[in-house]
Amino acid sequence: MEGPATVATWQSLVDRVGKAIGCSAWREVDQATIAAFGATTGDRYFLHMDPERAQATPFGATIAHGLLTLSLVPGMGYEVCPYVEGARYPLNYGFNRVRFVAPVIVGSRLRACFVLQRADVISADQRQLTYDVTVEREGQERPALVAEWLMRYVG
Repeated sequence: MEGPATVATWQSLVDRVGKAIGCSAWREVDQATIAAFGATTGDRYFLHMDPERAQATPFGATIAHGLLTLSLVPGMGYEVCPYVEGARYPLNYGFNRVRFVAPVIVGSRLRACFVLQRADVISADQRQLTYDVTVEREGQERPALVAEWLMRYVG
């Protein structure tokens, strides 16, 4: 997906502060994805890259890099978090807070759920939305990740 799937007025977003925006579709994290991320970033730690050695750990299998899980947030957000009407483009402005709460075992299915926490006017041509994000692991009580994500809209 190239960017946010829906469009909303600034005022309608201001009115949704404190409310759930929605959850993305489930996405499986397979070994090929984990291996590609490890190769790209240079993080080749055996817990991520070596299924045979990882089998002997308490996890019983490889686990996704925490930063891989975090990197899935923008794409998942594009599925449910609206584009600000009239903005020329959005910018992933980063994260204020990130915690890796539980491991993502290879083959896990994840989805991200978004709550609009803040809607701030930064300047005459910039608006910022702050989302509380929870990346859930299907069938598990504890999430994989919780974060505060900033999206800035220019224009």
